[in-house]
Amino acid sequence: MTQLVDAPRDVAEDPAPPRAGRSRALLGLVPFVLYLLVFLGGPLYFVISGALSDPDGRPTLDNVVAALTEPQYRVAFASSVALSVVTALVGAVFGTFLAQAVLTSRPDSPLRRIMSTASGVLAYFGGVPLAFAFIAALGQTGLATLWLRGIGLDLYAAGFRIDSLTGLGLTYVYFQVPLMVILVTPALEGLLPQWREAAENLGASAWEYWRHVALPVLAPAVGGATLVLFGNAFAAYATALALTSGSIPLVPTAIATALSGNVIAGRQNVGLALGLAMVVVISVVMVGYLVLQRRAARWTR
Repeated sequence: MTQLVDAPRDVAEDPAPPRAGRSRALLGLVPFVLYLLVFLGGPLYFVISGALSDPDGRPTLDNVVAALTEPQYRVAFASSVALSVVTALVGAVFGTFLAQAVLTSRPDSPLRRIMSTASGVLAYFGGVPLAFAFIAALGQTGLATLWLRGIGLDLYAAGFRIDSLTGLGLTYVYFQVPLMVILVTPALEGLLPQWREAAENLGASAWEYWRHVALPVLAPAVGGATLVLFGNAFAAYATALALTSGSIPLVPTAIATALSGNVIAGRQNVGLALGLAMVVVISVVMVGYLVLQRRAARWTR
């Protein structure tokens, strides 16, 4: 009699239930969530509650109204917006061209490695060191100022001042351009060579390729990066304070002045209202950036 024996089967361990995997993932997020609650949620609650209450703790909208209507704060908002828009646009244009120029070089060229490293360092070079560097270069007795004066170009006789809004904008561009290089490089790398080859095979010129193919693809990424540059300049504080000593009305310096009570005592809550307005502006910028990045991600999948 023939005995039938079941063929051996490979026994594989059952995969962990999806619910258990999600539970472990959520457990791993607990330290990060606690960190956000302590160092972001706590200060944000302090700003919002202080902006919407008087010094005695009673609810009021007077602080917000003052922050949005009083002349000195309106001037500060106007200066901050103008400075942020100009430096963001200048940084976006020059940063995009610089990133494209670097990407056209050989992948193993020293230029690409140098620019990648320099952009990562210079994008976060700010505060007192950056202000000192520009004062040493373009101050009244700066090295570049003296050199230009020696060849017949006197910047200060022409009305330039390093502690003016123009000088501050020039200083901001120093870190806006490398930041744009970092942000836009992945989008430029996402332009497939096949797209250009297909356009050329169809008779398109280089300008037509950039106008009808490359620029529409890059537009969301470049727009999102420009929004980041705007937020970066709008929230910058240390560089402006070190370079101008608070002589230029900007929102961050106005907040510091109000919180310290250097103008009128008891105006700390107005400073918190200014901070709340900054939070709203940066939130709008980040939402716009996320929306544009989602559109740009369709071409990098």
